[in-house]
Amino acid sequence: MHFRHEWKHQISHADLLALRSRLTAVLVPDSHVVNGRYAVRSLYFDNLDDKALREKLDGVNCREKFRIRYYNGDTSLILLEKKSKINGLCNKTQARLELTDVRAIVEGNFAGEGPAPAKRSLAGEGAMVAGKELQWELYCKMNSQGLRPRTIVDYIREAFVYAPGNVRVTLDYEIRTGMECTDFLNPDCVTVPVRDGPAILEVKWDEFLPSVVCDIVQTPTTRVTAFSKYAACRGY
Repeated sequence: MHFRHEWKHQISHADLLALRSRLTAVLVPDSHVVNGRYAVRSLYFDNLDDKALREKLDGVNCREKFRIRYYNGDTSLILLEKKSKINGLCNKTQARLELTDVRAIVEGNFAGEGPAPAKRSLAGEGAMVAGKELQWELYCKMNSQGLRPRTIVDYIREAFVYAPGNVRVTLDYEIRTGMECTDFLNPDCVTVPVRDGPAILEVKWDEFLPSVVCDIVQTPTTRVTAFSKYAACRGY
């Protein structure tokens, strides 16, 4: 299991504009962006006791969360993701899902055959898991822990990469919540802006963070934060 370092900063609109300019000058845009950005839609899972939410808010050292995600409204590539965090380091694994798998998971129908073998992953977005292992893990935890879809999280992302250190820098904004809505595949599902929703700078890297990137992402008025888009979208 490969763990990466991660920084998160809440930033202002002015910081966003300045960072975009600096990042564009030095880093390479992610190969999957369209006109410099892409839209992300995620469906997060939690149990009736809000285990994932409470562990995040309480700063539990060892925790995990599951979500399903697609990009730019394109449901031809839907990913099941598990994000784990231990001692401040993060790991993310992915498995591709077919539409029938997504519907089965959302509806709580586990009789299906699971996803097809993994084919591709967004660059820098975690290790792709072959076969059905990750889906079966989710199924088991839906049965044993009562995990269920809890809310949709939408936002816009601008992503940049820097090869030394395997660095990925993202700017996320226009965060919207589905509140109690879990109609993940419905493009007309109503979402609303998160109250006082900030823009978020995220920096991820492997063993070292090059000084040039460290200098670029400095914003004098901000500090490292534990901001969670999922937690923000559950605050309704």
